[in-house]
Amino acid sequence: MENALGQFPPTAAAARARLADFAPKAGESYARNRNFDFGPVRHTRVSTLSPYLRLKVLDEADVSRAVLEHMDGDTAEKFLTEVWWRTYWKGWLEQRPTVWAHYRTDLTQLHNDVQTQSGLRNRWETACLGKTGIAPFDAWAHELVRTGYLHNHARMWFASIWIFTLELPWQLGANFFLRHLLDGDAAVNTLSWRWVAGIQTRGKTYLADPDNIAEYSDGRFADVHGLSPTAVPVAAPDAPDRQPIMALARYRPTPGARMGLLLHSDDISAGRLLAHLDLTPVTSAYLDTAARQSPWCIAPHIADFRDAMAQDVNPGTDILRDIQALVHWVRENRLDHIVAPHAPVGATRDVIARYRQRDGAVPVHEIRRDIDSAAWPLATAGFFRFRKHIPELLDRFMRGTAAPDPS
Repeated sequence: MENALGQFPPTAAAARARLADFAPKAGESYARNRNFDFGPVRHTRVSTLSPYLRLKVLDEADVSRAVLEHMDGDTAEKFLTEVWWRTYWKGWLEQRPTVWAHYRTDLTQLHNDVQTQSGLRNRWETACLGKTGIAPFDAWAHELVRTGYLHNHARMWFASIWIFTLELPWQLGANFFLRHLLDGDAAVNTLSWRWVAGIQTRGKTYLADPDNIAEYSDGRFADVHGLSPTAVPVAAPDAPDRQPIMALARYRPTPGARMGLLLHSDDISAGRLLAHLDLTPVTSAYLDTAARQSPWCIAPHIADFRDAMAQDVNPGTDILRDIQALVHWVRENRLDHIVAPHAPVGATRDVIARYRQRDGAVPVHEIRRDIDSAAWPLATAGFFRFRKHIPELLDRFMRGTAAPDPS
């Protein structure tokens, strides 16, 4: 079945089963074959765990632990490195949140430009609809829209063609991905597009090469013509200076207070949070912020996947679509305060910030996972400096389930 929820069943059981099936293959086979994109429904050489990691149905410790039950760290190095890249991107953006803010500002302007500039609109629509005449690009555009997923190598090729061959703004491409990817994430997606464009690592771009595409698409796309032979870095301001990661006030439960648990797409796993902090909410809800990811419509499979996962992991959880629904939920349940997993830089943080500014808003206490509190501050510079800390992170978090940091 070539659709999003057919390829990615929205259950925790499916996530665990996929991890168990892939873990024995995460060594030499993965290192040798991980760059091959064999096409839709044939992504068997990579884990395809990212939609579940995106929602924290699984986390870095879960995946690393499962793999290291079958092999040593040296054998699994390539795969473990990819798993912790996601963590690195999150930590990097946490220390530079204005990068997300600037992307959002740029996107607002580009949304207006698309409405008013027919040339830009036509080129953008042609790319989004997969009608460019560049066979691999068009195939990937169709696959993304149908399935909510693309192989990582295809994402890099696609982004490179979007930026350097079609000469479209990278922000529109990043937004196209966020509107369709099941694993679309503010940090991973935004910073990966910046990297291809030569902004993230200043001057280092990624060029989609026809021979490389032919080889690693297993010959599906041979003799591709018309691609840009060069990839000149996109002009952009320097990255902002690092700032401290958002401090969270220590949560101290108030006896007798009515507490509501608010989950969201950055962490839908209530069980771990409640177990470690001995919390008993009077009600729980899942805050859907998918529509806040873009000024354009979001693919319905994103909300369908997240809603179903939230209900599977936390049966009976209310689904809230906007701030008004959140306000109603608080009033209806007479809540004194809300406890929520920490929302990193992205759409959910933006929505929670807006709620806090409303008159009559009850306090929202965010709780960050210990694994994030430990790893994110290490993302101070490039990935390879972060990478040397992965063994110590594995040693610390392999011994048990990563707990939330209540402070």
